[in-house]
Amino acid sequence: MIKSKLLIVLSLFSLTMVSSGCVPFFVGSAVGALGGYAISRNTIQGETDKDYDALWEAAVNVAKIRGSITNKDKAQGYLQLEVNSSRATIRIFRLTESSNRLKVSARTKLGLPNINLAQDIFVKIYQQIE
Repeated sequence: MIKSKLLIVLSLFSLTMVSSGCVPFFVGSAVGALGGYAISRNTIQGETDKDYDALWEAAVNVAKIRGSITNKDKAQGYLQLEVNSSRATIRIFRLTESSNRLKVSARTKLGLPNINLAQDIFVKIYQQIE
């Protein structure tokens, strides 16, 4: 009975995500049981219970490795970088005292979505804090 209710809830959740344009993705053992959502054609976001400072440092490290940082503000949780022919924005939001949201967006310089770059940066940040 409980399994069937859980299956129905998960099915409805998945249907809602797909019909609203949000595509869930789950990264396996490399990052633990990390779940993230593509909330648009150029943005990936996910929540974590990792420390804000650790998340910020990981984001800065990944940004330095992937490209050149053009703008950053730790207090606002804002980091902008250029990667080859794309621009990426990393945002960290404090949700509660013990949880944070990581949001990564990327677009080409022509303004086209670059979800692959956003997902790559998102995953690499989480790998650094594990």
